[in-house]
Amino acid sequence: MAKRLEGAPVAAALNERMARETEALKKRGIVPMLAVLRLGSRPDDLSYETGVKKRCAAVGVQVKNVVLPAGVDSDTFFDTLEKLNEDPAVHGILMFRPLPPHLDGEKARRVLNSAKDVDGCTDASLAGVFTGTNIGFVPCTAQAAMEILDYYGIDCAGKRAVVLGRSLVVGRPVSMLLLHRNATVTTCHTKTASMPSIARTADILIACTGKMESIGAEYLRKGQVVIDVGIGWNEEKGKLCGDVKFEEAEPVAAAVTPVPGGVGTVTTSVLVSHVIEAAKRK
Repeated sequence: MAKRLEGAPVAAALNERMARETEALKKRGIVPMLAVLRLGSRPDDLSYETGVKKRCAAVGVQVKNVVLPAGVDSDTFFDTLEKLNEDPAVHGILMFRPLPPHLDGEKARRVLNSAKDVDGCTDASLAGVFTGTNIGFVPCTAQAAMEILDYYGIDCAGKRAVVLGRSLVVGRPVSMLLLHRNATVTTCHTKTASMPSIARTADILIACTGKMESIGAEYLRKGQVVIDVGIGWNEEKGKLCGDVKFEEAEPVAAAVTPVPGGVGTVTTSVLVSHVIEAAKRK
C-alpha cells in the first residue's frame, strides 16, 4: 500500500518558516503585502481568495483587495494594474485569470511587473524557471509539487521523471524544476505515442493532464512516486478527484499524493511565500 504524501504537514512547515520571515521583515520596518486583483465574483475565485487571505493572516502578510466589475473597460483595468505595479507598499500581485474575453490576457501578462508576479504567469517568470534564476517566480502549483517531494525526502537526482502534461502552468515548469534537481525528464502530451508505456518507466510520475481520472493502472508500476496535480468534481462519485485513479495507484505506487489533500493544499502557501520573498528582494 502506497504512502500517502499529505499536503497538510508540508503547508504547516512552510507556514512556520514564513511566520519567522515576516517577523524578521517587520523588525526592519517592512510589512509584506499582497494585492489581490479580482474581476467580478466567480465562485471559484472567491473560494481561492478566501483561502489566500486566511493563509496571509496566519503568517503576518497584509492583503489589499482590489475588485473591479467583470465588465470593466480595458483602460480602467490596465490603469489599475499599472498603479499596483508602481505602489511601493505592494510586494506581490495576484491577478485572477482567465480575464473576461473583452480584456487582452496576453497584454495583461506583459504589463504585470515580474518582480511582483507571485503567481508566476509572466514571460519573465517563466524565463526564470528555464534559466534557474530569480527572475519573477515559479508557477505556484509546479513549485508545490516540488515542495512535497522535498518535504518527504524524495531525491530527484539520477531518477527517471515523467511529466504527463505540457501546460505553462504546471507541465513545462515542473519539468524544468526536475531537470534543475538532476532528474532525467520526459514530458508527455496529447501527441505522445505509447504514453502509458513511457509513464511506466518513471521513478517519479507527475500527472498534470487536466483530465480527471485519466491515469489508471496501465500507466503505473510498482515502486513509483506519483504526484497528482489535477483536481475536479466527479459528478458520478460525488467527490473531488485528481488526474490519477487513486484506487488503482494506491496498491501499486510506493507513494502517492491524495486528492483532495495533496498538491492543492500546498499551493496557497507557496503563493504567500512568494510575497514574502518579493518583500525580501526589494
